[in-house]
Amino acid sequence: MITPESISDQQKALLEQENISFSEEGEADLEIDEVEGKLILLKQSENLIASESWDSLVSFVTENSRKATIHRKTSETDISIEVNLDGTGKSDISTGLNFFDHMLDQIARHGLIDLSLKCDGDLEVDEHHTIEDVAIALGEVITKALGNKKGIERYGFVLPMDETQATVAIDLSGRPYLVFEGSFKREYVGDFPAEMAQHFFYSLAMNLKATLHVSFSGDNDHHKIEACFKGLARSLKMAIEQNGRIIDQIPSSKGTL
Repeated sequence: MITPESISDQQKALLEQENISFSEEGEADLEIDEVEGKLILLKQSENLIASESWDSLVSFVTENSRKATIHRKTSETDISIEVNLDGTGKSDISTGLNFFDHMLDQIARHGLIDLSLKCDGDLEVDEHHTIEDVAIALGEVITKALGNKKGIERYGFVLPMDETQATVAIDLSGRPYLVFEGSFKREYVGDFPAEMAQHFFYSLAMNLKATLHVSFSGDNDHHKIEACFKGLARSLKMAIEQNGRIIDQIPSSKGTL
């Protein structure tokens, strides 16, 4: 939608020449501004995307967001999860484990993935089922949202955090595998069992159908786990990013992932 003040007579003539219809009534659905050399796409004053490239803005407007929803219920957990891979990092997470919620928020925030997740698990028994089943559901819903994987970058890696260094390498290959190198001193970090960190990444890799390599070193176990989750977020962000030059191609010589 175009407001009368937002378009010149020359622009109107060009649109008419190209047989592009437009309306001059009401408020604009989207606005474009330029700030410090970057193009900003706005909706009701909310910053949707900032880029130096027009291609990114055009893709954002014309392509469907990659969204998916899953409800997974077992005798141990009841999970509802919704993702938007083309989001802005918003999250609404409740698993009953505060530290785990904080780590999942890192995936959303640093991966620019909108994530809504609620898990009602048998925490009176153990934390294991909640953490494992959330990882399974998260892997499944991201896989569902990726669809045929056309145009994705496929690979990603990274992350330093204070004294800790974590490297997270991912390949959305369709071939699940995990390498996890590092150790913890503490049994628990908050209400999160440290041993479940590796199992989370294993369950995620198996259900995301991804090759995942995680390695880390440092002194603080909180920093180690958080660096791994943030590293996952940044790696995932890189891997699911769509490249306009290969938008109709699957990034594999086999023609499938």
